[in-house]
Amino acid sequence: MSADLIHALEQLEKEKGIDKETLIEAIEAALISAYKRNFGIAQNVRVYIDRNSGDVRVYAVKRATSSPKNDLLEISIDEARKINRNVEEDDTVEIEVTPKKFGRIAAQTAKQVVVQRIREAERGIIFHEFSNKEGDIVTGVIQRIERKNIIIDLGKTEAVLPYSEQTPGEEYRFNERIKCYIIEVKKTTKGPQIMLSRTHPGLVKRLFELEVPEIHDGTVEIKSIAREPGSRTKIAVYAKDENVDPVGSCVGQKGTRVQAVVDELRGEKIDIIKWSSSPEEYISSSLSPAKVVRVDASEDEKSARVTVPDFQLSLAIGKEGQNARLAAKLTGWKIDIKSESQLRAAIEQQMFNINTNYDYSEEHMAEDIEE
Repeated sequence: MSADLIHALEQLEKEKGIDKETLIEAIEAALISAYKRNFGIAQNVRVYIDRNSGDVRVYAVKRATSSPKNDLLEISIDEARKINRNVEEDDTVEIEVTPKKFGRIAAQTAKQVVVQRIREAERGIIFHEFSNKEGDIVTGVIQRIERKNIIIDLGKTEAVLPYSEQTPGEEYRFNERIKCYIIEVKKTTKGPQIMLSRTHPGLVKRLFELEVPEIHDGTVEIKSIAREPGSRTKIAVYAKDENVDPVGSCVGQKGTRVQAVVDELRGEKIDIIKWSSSPEEYISSSLSPAKVVRVDASEDEKSARVTVPDFQLSLAIGKEGQNARLAAKLTGWKIDIKSESQLRAAIEQQMFNINTNYDYSEEHMAEDIEE
């Protein structure tokens, strides 16, 4: 051990932000264990490292007593007063017991402690950096596949894209660059564990923030997102400035902005609609691309009956009910879709039932009068 160690610790403090005093104290604690392990002495010891020269000294800590019984832990008052004449009964005395060949052990131990602390510090820095990015997107390179989980290199560390968070139908190729959404960052004994997602609606939101300056600066706001990963997404947007077209801003000139998001999502269809405070307008827009004739909304039940032209019924419902399902998820309303002919038939049936009940009532009234 020498002044070079102190200089190296000072450099680490500047470059890695690891406190020099904290490192020295950790080395001292490790050297106590190393001393006992190598010299097999069952006594209380203290290790001190000179902060300027780097010299290491080992001191045996003993209790001063008039009748010592254990030479490893106790020392007579007379012997103790040769070291410090002010010692009283039960005071502690430190006696230097530094072994001649302790320098090599000290250097090796110091190296191990420093390497460990550097590793811990780097893990802490990475954890702090990525924990602040929860709910954000990162770009990484696909490294390998382990038990259906994709391991992605983020540069400073690796992250995991679990099978449950992978988009159905997507292919992941080795060394391919990919954008993912950070859903969770956990601190573990092996370092930070970063969990990614390709299915989270937040991925779509962040991608639009990257592509649309109006969203990034807050002029246009994303009110709601409904997504079925790999297939289709609906996004409701609103402009705080009346002179800004929120849908046009997201689509971009010749569709360049929305196309960039679609390309990143590997061809997933995206419907962009204008958000409205009017439930009727909002629900009508949410069923895009279908045209809506009428919306009857019930605020209390959060349900709406939507009427569409006959030829638009299948478009409004969508393949396997997807369009209607996404619209309901986007708006938060229960939506019942009927075609004009279905509504007409329902009204006629209702009128028929009313008339039938009326006739029946008249017949019974006549019988009552005759009686």
